[in-house]
Amino acid sequence: MTFSSFSKHTSSSSLIYILLISLAFLALTFVLIRPNDSSLSLCTEGSGTIDSTNIVKPEFRLLIGVVTLPDMYERRNLLRTIFSLQTYDKSIAQIDIRYVFCNLTSEEQKIFIALEIMRYDDIIIVNCKENMNDGKTYAFLSQVPVLFKDEPYDFVMKADDDSYIILEKLVESLRDKPREDMYYGLKIPCDTKNFFPFPPFMEGMGYVLSWDLIEWIATSDLPRKDNIGLEDMWTGRWFNLAGKAKKRFDMAPRFYDYKGQAKTNCFRHDFIPDSILVHRLKKNFQWADTLRYFNVTSGLKPSKFYHIP
Repeated sequence: MTFSSFSKHTSSSSLIYILLISLAFLALTFVLIRPNDSSLSLCTEGSGTIDSTNIVKPEFRLLIGVVTLPDMYERRNLLRTIFSLQTYDKSIAQIDIRYVFCNLTSEEQKIFIALEIMRYDDIIIVNCKENMNDGKTYAFLSQVPVLFKDEPYDFVMKADDDSYIILEKLVESLRDKPREDMYYGLKIPCDTKNFFPFPPFMEGMGYVLSWDLIEWIATSDLPRKDNIGLEDMWTGRWFNLAGKAKKRFDMAPRFYDYKGQAKTNCFRHDFIPDSILVHRLKKNFQWADTLRYFNVTSGLKPSKFYHIP
């Protein structure tokens, strides 16, 4: 090595050393002066990066499967809007909501449902032909442990798409419930004097099962061989025959059907403040009536861009 090349090498090394010292000093200055500046955080909201050291594990995880039909686009849009505006304590519960239906049957459905999935990613299509009492509920429940085997839930709820569910109240109610052999909903029959005494089951408006019961449904021969019948009655029938779901919780009167002009009975009555689920909201005016009672739109801010009296 010549003196000239040695000098150049030494000069380059010194320059690199000075640059490294300067960068280290600059980084230290930012940390000391602006330690809480969110713009410097390695985990920013919406960045897709999760800082696992700051994750608070909830007390339980709940999957809500809303059973619906492919063509019910308006209803799914309404439900997504309603759920998105609700709040609950996420340190207590993680709630994932999925919309469940059978195989698509038209070219329009394939395009429109694909758009929904691309936008919301909240749809489950189970391998069945659309039906009400021909195994759709079994097709869904039996697939849940397969679809979510890597991240099992504590509870799974099967709900109808004409049910208004108040998530905060549901979370409070489920918090102290057992994580095994648990069956929760509106028990039918609720009045054996006036209604035919069916074998006890939870009404299909919405019922919650512990994860072990979901796994049992997926692996047992009993439901696999006997799933054609009145869907939700058959769920109770499986448990009754197998001696399962012994920890049952009847949520009357907090689960009930919309009353409207109909007569009051053990599963249908006027709105109550402590409601968890209101069912049979088949028409838009019934949804509007329900949402009005629970003051769902009370948070609407005034604006020059609209006038809603």
